[in-house]
Amino acid sequence: MTRRCVLIRRIAKLYRCMRMHSIKSILLALITASFLSAGLSACSSNPEREVRTEAEYYEEAREAIDDDNMLIAEDRLKRLESEYPFGQYAEQAQLELIYVSFKMSDMEGVLAKSERFIRLHPQHPKVDYAYYMRGLATYELGFAFVERYLSDETEYRNPVPLQDSFAYFSELLRRFPDSEYNADARARMVYLRERLASYQINVAKYYMKRHAYLAAANRCEEVLIHYQKTPYVKDALAIMTEAYQLLEMDELAEKSLALLKLNYPDHPQLVDGQLEESGLADVDRRSFWNIISFGLID
Repeated sequence: MTRRCVLIRRIAKLYRCMRMHSIKSILLALITASFLSAGLSACSSNPEREVRTEAEYYEEAREAIDDDNMLIAEDRLKRLESEYPFGQYAEQAQLELIYVSFKMSDMEGVLAKSERFIRLHPQHPKVDYAYYMRGLATYELGFAFVERYLSDETEYRNPVPLQDSFAYFSELLRRFPDSEYNADARARMVYLRERLASYQINVAKYYMKRHAYLAAANRCEEVLIHYQKTPYVKDALAIMTEAYQLLEMDELAEKSLALLKLNYPDHPQLVDGQLEESGLADVDRRSFWNIISFGLID
C-alpha cells in the first residue's frame, strides 16, 4: 500500500471521529438545556419558596398570629429560623414558636421549645417567658381534658405533672421576682397546692379502707409538712389521729388529736373532745363462723 493511500485512510478516520464527537457534544448541550428549562419552570411555578428577608418572614408570621392562623405562623417562623439562624429575629422567632405551639394545644411542643430556649439563651431579656410557659404547659398536661371533665377519680391520678408544674412556677418566682408573669404563676400555684393536698388525702382514705394505717398516716404527714395553707390540713389531722389510734400508737394519736382540737375545734368528727370513727376503717368484727355462714351463725 502506498504512503498516499495510508494518509487518505488516516484522514478519513480522523474525520469520522470528529463528526461523532460533534454529535455527542450537541446531544449533551440539548439535554443540559432541557434540564435547566425544567428547573426554571418549576421555580417560577412555586412562588411560595422564593427567598424572603427575615423581616418579611417575621411580619407574615405576626399577621398570621393576629388572624389566628397558627399553621401559617408556624411555617413562616420555622423558615425564618432555618434560613436566618443568626439573624436579628431568630431568637424572637423561637419565643413566638412557643406561643404558637401553645395556641395549637401542643403542650409537649411548648415544653420542648421552652426548655430549648432556656438552655440556649439563659441570659435573654425575655427568658422569663420561657420559664413561665414551661410551667403553664406542664400545668395543662396535668389537667388534661379527660381528667378534668370526664373522670370521677381525678384525685387518684398521677400527680407528677402537677408537682413538676409547681416546681417550674416556683423557679420562675425565685429567678425573676419582678416578672410580669408572676401573678398568674402564684394563682396557679395556690390551686396546684390544693389539688396536691387533695390527692394525698384521698390516697390516705384509700389506705384506711384497706387497713394500711401507717401508710395513711404518712400521707397525712405529707399534707401537714408541704401543704399547710390548704383546707385539707384538718382532714389530715383527723385521719392521722384515727390511724394512730388503730395502730395503738397512743402518744402520737394524742398529739395529733390535740392539734386537731386546738386548730379545728368544729371538725365534724370531734364530739366532746374525742374523735369519732370515720367509718373508713370499719373492721369486720364478726366471728369466723358468722362470716362463712353469711350471718346464719353468731
